[in-house]
Amino acid sequence: MRKIIQLVILFALFFSLPIQSFASVNSTVTTHLGKNNAAVTVRDAETGKIVYSQNGDKLMRPASNMKLVSGAAALEMLGEDYRFKTDLYIDGLIVNGTLNGNVYIKGSGDPTLTREDFIEFSDILMKNGIRTINGHLIGDDKAFSGSTLPPGVIKSDETYYFGARTSAITMSPNNDFDASTIIITASPGKVGAKPSFTIYPNSSGMVISNQAKTVKKGSANTVTIKRAYNTNRIIISGNLPQGSSKKEWVTLQDPSKNTMDAIKQTLKGKGLKFVKSSQLKIGKVPQDATLLYTNESRTLAAIFPAFMKLSNNSIADILVKTMGKEQLGEGSTTKGVTLLKKYSESLDIPVSNWRFTDGSGLSNSNRVTSNGLSQLLFKVQEEPYFDTFFDSLPVAGNKDRMVGGTLKSRLTSSGLQNRIYAKTGYIPNVYTLSGYMKGQSGKQYIFSILLENKSSGNVYIDRTMAALVKNL
Repeated sequence: MRKIIQLVILFALFFSLPIQSFASVNSTVTTHLGKNNAAVTVRDAETGKIVYSQNGDKLMRPASNMKLVSGAAALEMLGEDYRFKTDLYIDGLIVNGTLNGNVYIKGSGDPTLTREDFIEFSDILMKNGIRTINGHLIGDDKAFSGSTLPPGVIKSDETYYFGARTSAITMSPNNDFDASTIIITASPGKVGAKPSFTIYPNSSGMVISNQAKTVKKGSANTVTIKRAYNTNRIIISGNLPQGSSKKEWVTLQDPSKNTMDAIKQTLKGKGLKFVKSSQLKIGKVPQDATLLYTNESRTLAAIFPAFMKLSNNSIADILVKTMGKEQLGEGSTTKGVTLLKKYSESLDIPVSNWRFTDGSGLSNSNRVTSNGLSQLLFKVQEEPYFDTFFDSLPVAGNKDRMVGGTLKSRLTSSGLQNRIYAKTGYIPNVYTLSGYMKGQSGKQYIFSILLENKSSGNVYIDRTMAALVKNL
């Protein structure tokens, strides 16, 4: 018996928690999360010492907790002041307001490019005396290579914003920077008639098939707005009651071509004319082309809140390709994820058996450990970009969407609000949460919870977090 007591004391001392607290934490974890399908690590935020671990070295799927790795790596390798650049070129001669040559758009993956930027392109062309373009509109998307479809996007999810394709020429319809999407809003008409619809920023080369029907007020809204698999065709179907509407973000089939189409429509809308033979093309900017203008995005630091708080998959995968381009000369996912591993190794994380497939965590093939993620969260505190990283994390229970992010409706009780700054994660059968918390004692901790094969996993994670705050 004495030996057992000694072992318990040593065990507790090892984890730097009083026996009673350790027992409470262990009981909390096993009660809410179980023993086999959950990996949990808690560290002292000041020393980095692990104070509690269950399955801490077990390989688990991170879901969007993968963005902790890709985000921190991007801040390290690209820098907080990094800006994406989109260049506007022409070739040929301008005679009496007509450009006898081509207009080129050279992209670098800017996920924040919007209709307002397209209008700026038209203004620059007009300021240079161009009113008619007797040539082609050509997009240079050679900065990125490999498949535009991120790893892990299944057939049924390709239409949705979280499964958007990535390209060096892309656009966003809003300030959430949901790159490679357009927004379609359907509104009811007369009963029995087809609803009307709007598209923002414009049709972008997509074809809309409106098969929906307006029904009387109070009926069920069954409208769906989806892109038919592997096509430019968007289908609006179902019943739309009067007094209601339906809004959907729909992905572009070919971001480069669709964005160039959106640019051309915007230029024409601002008064620029294209000759009948003018075509949209994808190609390389020739060396003798003239650079008219470079559009620069906001800084990476300014983009970060939308990326992390809203768990933006497109930005994650664009950052991975951008790191590959900037560091290794190849803007591919394959090159980019090798840098995620390199960055993790630089933080003394044993990642030899980790698997990196993408930057967003959407892929089921990614594998990390809770010990490793918590080590990253500890080490990144020492970096000059930590404030940007930390401030971008969702804040538990904060109703402001751009503060609370994906945690704005979770952990809302008064004892938990603003105590937890953490990245959420979800893919089917996987729920994750990793970040920083302030215990009831006032002490700061780092934690990582990776949970698999448990339905309603967020509920159990939140119950675990509530108990951890209370007991630490």
